[in-house]
This record gives sequence, C-alpha cells and structure tokens, in this order.
Amino acid sequence: MLRQVAEGVLIHQSELLQNNTVVVQGRAGVLLIDPGTTGGEMACLANDLSDLGQAVVAGASTHPDWDHVLWDARFGEAPRYGTARCAADMRDLLSDADWKARVAEGLPPEIAEEIPLDLFGLITGLPAGTAQIPWDGPNVRVIEHQAHAQGHAALLIEERGVLVAGDMLSDVLIPMLDLSAADPIEDYLAALRLFEGVASDVDVFIPGHGSAGGADQMRARIAQDRAYVQALRDKQDVGDPRIGPSAKPGWEWVGDVHDGQAQRLARRSERDGAPR
Repeated sequence: MLRQVAEGVLIHQSELLQNNTVVVQGRAGVLLIDPGTTGGEMACLANDLSDLGQAVVAGASTHPDWDHVLWDARFGEAPRYGTARCAADMRDLLSDADWKARVAEGLPPEIAEEIPLDLFGLITGLPAGTAQIPWDGPNVRVIEHQAHAQGHAALLIEERGVLVAGDMLSDVLIPMLDLSAADPIEDYLAALRLFEGVASDVDVFIPGHGSAGGADQMRARIAQDRAYVQALRDKQDVGDPRIGPSAKPGWEWVGDVHDGQAQRLARRSERDGAPR
C-alpha cells in the first residue's frame, strides 16, 4: 500500500527487507525509484498506481544491488535511469550467460522464487556529471558517491525537500561498506559529508530499508552511521543498537554482517599495514 510522506511523494514498503520504493508524482505520470521486491508486491504497487490514475513515465535505481534494479512489465517501458557506473555494472553482469544463476545465489531464500528477473538490471546510464534525472516532474538532483556500492546515488527531490538515500541512513541496517573499493572507510565518510551538505534542504529522508524520518532524524542517523564507520576504522567496540541484543526482531542477522565486515577490514589492515 502506498503511503504519502511529502507532497507528491509516496512510498511502498516491502515486507521481508523493508525496501522502500519511492513514487514521485510529475505532470504526466510518476517517477518510480527502486521498485521491488517480489512479483506480488510489484503487482500491488502497479494496482495502487492504476487506482491513482498514474502511469510510470520514468524509473531510477539508486545503485546496482539486486533489490534496487528490479522491474515489472506492469510498470511499462519507461526509461530506467542510474549512474553511468551503475549501468556499467549491470551491463557487465548481464553479459554473463549465467547471470541469472549468479543473481539467484544472493537472493533471500524465503522469497527467491517470487522475485521476477525478466526485466532485471536494464538500466540507462546517465552521462557522468549529470545533475538531475531527466523527466517531466519536480527537480530530482543526483548526488553520486561511492559508499556501499560503486555508482551509488542519493536523489534529492528539491521542490519537495525529500532525500532518497539508497542503502544508507537506515534504522535497521548498519552501514555496509563496499569492501572491494580501495578505501571503503573514506568512501563512506565522504558520502556522509555529502549528506550533511544537503541536510538543510531536507524535510524528509527515505532510506533504502527501514523507516523514513524528518530532518532531525536524518542528522541523528548521519551521526550514528559515522560513529559506526569510525569505530570500525579504529577497531573499537561499535556499540550500535542495530546489532546485538538491541537489534530489531527479525534483524538479528545484521550482527553477522557486522562481524564479517570487521573481519575483512582486519585482514586488509594486516595485509596492507594500514587501516582501510
């Protein structure tokens, strides 16, 4: 079910991973950001849009993770935008004859058979340095960074004061670093600084997973994410409420994600002789 979070901006949240699909109303239809995740959920979203008399005129993916590059035929054939790096990542994946098997390995087993892959990853790359999503609606500024995934972008709906954060600023997920990057810690901290730079323009932020919030909550989550990343860097106890006994029921597995990140960063540090 769609829920309005700001004028002309609605969200549809998935059940298992609390993915937030964002719907932005324009003059001729809607911009659909990060639609997902199961076929049933996308059918529900398509029905909601039909009930509102809204066609999908453009799509956008914040980054190339599987749950952010899904699509359903009921949304139509609108262009689906992403950063140039996001689109390149998808092209590389789809060029592999066994790409469906590779994607399937990373799907949650509880819903793997319900996730449609026929239109997976068909992203149109925006030219490097593109400032806005090209569509007939409110200005949507592209804020590209390299935290979490190469070619990640937050999207600022300027006229509505809404930041679509992608897989950051979550109340259920810790910062998940791109451990294939040369400096994942600094990449993440740099992205948080970008968010601070636009915080005064934001009334509502929407994370890729979890609860949306207001301006004060956004600043609090930036601080929480920075504290987590710096603790990882400095090999200190993170003390984060999203892991351990205080984790939300059903999200206890996030503690395993943290343990894995800490171990891989420790191995990098031992190998390179410097914190990374």
